[in-house]
Amino acid sequence: MFVALSKFVVANDMAERVKAAFRNRPHSVEAAPGFERLDVISPTENPKEIWLLTYWSSRRAFDDWHKSHLYRESHSGIPKGLKLVPNSTKLSFFEHVTS
Repeated sequence: MFVALSKFVVANDMAERVKAAFRNRPHSVEAAPGFERLDVISPTENPKEIWLLTYWSSRRAFDDWHKSHLYRESHSGIPKGLKLVPNSTKLSFFEHVTS
């Protein structure tokens, strides 16, 4: 299994609205071939930081989704006016070893 971790830090007072948007998201990623699951977490020591962990059957499945219309559609619920801390966005990749 392949895991992608996307991290970002909300610069304005919209962290709770962003979290609510994830809770109420349209779930379009679930239609992507190879998608396994999505976890959205936030460190308790920095509640403006949000981490997205997506689990995939393979790196290729993730790459195909990342360049698809489903990826673009999945971002349609981002609250208007959201600002991120410059250079806080990071994408990392992992091999899932075991649960």
